[in-house]
Amino acid sequence: MTDPVDTQKRALRAELRERRAQLPQAARDAAAQGVSDQLDSLVASVGAHSVSCFISTPTEPGTRDFLTAAVRRGIRVLLPVTRVDGLLDWAVATDDENVAEGLFGLPEPTGELLGPIAVNDVDLMIVPAAAVDGTGMRLGWGRGYFDKTIGSMEKCPPVYAVVFDSEILDEVPRDRHDEPVDGVVTPTRTITFAAARR
Repeated sequence: MTDPVDTQKRALRAELRERRAQLPQAARDAAAQGVSDQLDSLVASVGAHSVSCFISTPTEPGTRDFLTAAVRRGIRVLLPVTRVDGLLDWAVATDDENVAEGLFGLPEPTGELLGPIAVNDVDLMIVPAAAVDGTGMRLGWGRGYFDKTIGSMEKCPPVYAVVFDSEILDEVPRDRHDEPVDGVVTPTRTITFAAARR
């Protein structure tokens, strides 16, 4: 029997992927600069000394400039590395951008691997998303890695998803295992939700 929520999610993800694929390069470059500025301000406002983030793909809102600048400023940045068991290992980012293709073809760091609990030490989590709604519910890309990580943390720090401005929606389909985020970062703004989690 087909799960109606799963069907809705698949359709929405396909639509959002298509939209992202059609963005011109100039718009991607401008978005990357905007995201970098917004993330810099967020890190400063949280007072974060250690953050987790992700290496953006060519169609995602760009995080690479932010990552390089953060590492050079002395911020400890953990990057996710996917595992076959559905958990995430972590590697400390360096400013030389040594990346390789990970389990699902996504860019991942090549440094020394830390176990899943390494993320418990960060002050701020920055996660990818397909979309986020006004209540802080995040639609991921369907593999559940970040939902599982956020849901298993005893003391979860603030979690912010990164999306394009058009990907803040009125509502996204949700399952019981889906974890909301505390805020969303776009190329033009950062929104903190009132009481999404905890």
